[in-house]
Amino acid sequence: LPLARSFTPRPLGKPPVPTLAKLPPCHRVGAPESSPPRISFPNRARPTVLASSNDGDAAADGDVEGGDAPIDVSSDPRLRRLRLPRALGIDWGTDLSFSFVYVRDLEPSGAASLSGEVEIGDQICEMRPVMDDGESVNLIGAPFDEVMGAFANLGRDVIDVDLVFFRGTKEELKAACAGGSMSDEDEKITIRVVQNKGAKDEAVRFIEARSGCNVRQVLTDNGINVYQSLTRWTNCKGKQLCGTCIINMAEGEGDTNRKSLDEASTLRENPESYRLSCVTFAYGDVTVETFPPIKAAQWTR
Repeated sequence: LPLARSFTPRPLGKPPVPTLAKLPPCHRVGAPESSPPRISFPNRARPTVLASSNDGDAAADGDVEGGDAPIDVSSDPRLRRLRLPRALGIDWGTDLSFSFVYVRDLEPSGAASLSGEVEIGDQICEMRPVMDDGESVNLIGAPFDEVMGAFANLGRDVIDVDLVFFRGTKEELKAACAGGSMSDEDEKITIRVVQNKGAKDEAVRFIEARSGCNVRQVLTDNGINVYQSLTRWTNCKGKQLCGTCIINMAEGEGDTNRKSLDEASTLRENPESYRLSCVTFAYGDVTVETFPPIKAAQWTR
């Protein structure tokens, strides 16, 4: 009984939201004013291309006072605004930067899938609860935890949400935020692919891609298999779980992202130039060799 009397139950309310980056006050979802400072994200400023709407219903009604001004979806044809039930049926994902959250998967019977307006790969840009005093929250480039916190902190009386999605890649969204276009020629790179090196059926292909592209995605999109043996059918689909999409970055390794600790540990018994293609991003011309010889221990992961 003494323990029972001295126990103070935690009040039901909004849980604290872990964050990874310092953002302007308008981006802090549910964070108190006394929150400790966070590391700043350099590209979170609202872009010119995604400018605020001056004639939208929400802005005209004053619903967004104190929050972010709503994104003008007419400023770019890849933007779309949808009203959906808060139970979206969306599996969210992000890359190793843990920012720029996108639609990783859709539940077939979920509201987003049934709407026919949301596709896998769409980038989340904005969320606004549908209510009289609902405020728009700009989520472009936000850390994963902040985006999840924005949904978790919705009031119990919120039934629907207005969402803005961007139909394109992270790099395309960043280019749009900078007021540019990914169609510029200087954004193009060439991936030289050597298949079955040393064999009679050795073949070389040249693939043009965008700077910052994911190597596995580019190769598989062009019908090039990066998996050996049975892992062609049993792999993790690029989620960095199986460690079997191994390539040899024969040239241009300096034009790729640095190995993470997990990738380096997975490939520790192999040459330094070996990479997991699912977490390798190319920013310049590179030469990739598929099916490189690997150590027997590699198959034990």
